[in-house]
Amino acid sequence: MLFKEDLFGILEAALFVSVEPLDISKISEILGINQNEAKDIISEFKELLLLPGRGIVLTNVAGGYKLMTKNCYSNILEKVVKPQGGQLSKPALETLAIIAYKQPITRSEIEEIRGVNVDAMVHKLLEKELIIEVGRKEVPGHPNLYGTTDKFLIQLGLNSLEDLPELILEEDNISNDDIEKSNNALEMEILSKV
Repeated sequence: MLFKEDLFGILEAALFVSVEPLDISKISEILGINQNEAKDIISEFKELLLLPGRGIVLTNVAGGYKLMTKNCYSNILEKVVKPQGGQLSKPALETLAIIAYKQPITRSEIEEIRGVNVDAMVHKLLEKELIIEVGRKEVPGHPNLYGTTDKFLIQLGLNSLEDLPELILEEDNISNDDIEKSNNALEMEILSKV
């Protein structure tokens, strides 16, 4: 029988080496305990990481758990690790936000919302693996349908799409300035994490 500290160590090591989030069944398997016990260990480990002097947190993202750096250290860490591929442009962010909120969605539906051609933006988001083709729409021509990926959820620190910030729509009787502020805040949140 392993001591709790040993389970914390194994959990931390497994999370550290895993590229993808680990779900509860995988963690349970790794620790050699049942899922209820694994949930308790995860909860206690999460609390330990919140203590002062720790640089990481345990986050529930994309249906699993992943170690991530604390946001308060992001400016310092940028000196060590440069963001890969640079940040997304405003048109790419707008396209990504439309896909995130309206998925599954076709290219032409995105273009109808944005009012411009989105071929380059969709290609860029596919390259960055933030979106994928999720099927074909049952209309003439059978255009591709796009949706977001687990990488998108991980980058934003979201467990699921239900965790996306609420989108303010024009028909909510809110001024255009408030809509613009809300959508700019959403874009800034995405921009800071992607």
